[in-house]
Amino acid sequence: MPIQQSDVLYTAVATAENGRDGRVATDDGRIDVVVNPPKEMGGSGAGTNPEQLFAAGYSACFQGALGVVARQAGVDVSGSTVTAKVGLGKNEEGFGIIVEISAEIPGVDEIVARDLVEQAHGVCPYSKATRGNISVTLA
Repeated sequence: MPIQQSDVLYTAVATAENGRDGRVATDDGRIDVVVNPPKEMGGSGAGTNPEQLFAAGYSACFQGALGVVARQAGVDVSGSTVTAKVGLGKNEEGFGIIVEISAEIPGVDEIVARDLVEQAHGVCPYSKATRGNISVTLA
């Protein structure tokens, strides 16, 4: 169920200039980066790109969700990392993305770790936003 405007706790604001070959910055100045298409897509690759920014946000959000479900389960996930791989490719409608999420959780049994990752996928806001829209694989 979508949240309502009255439920919003924080709003991030970013503005892009010239799309994939320009600049993107947040209103508070904490992010201000050049964006360029990657070399694999014929660009200079000199700056970052939307897929890298999405991967960074998704991995951070998922790591937070992993921490929440781990605390609820009484499992210590200190030292864990989450990696998001975001692929961009052509589809029938033009372009689309695909995501692979993997987590390294040292000192936690593999079955427990897998369960925590699946639970995190159920509560992560990025996972919820993409569910049913793009392919997200948990590795």
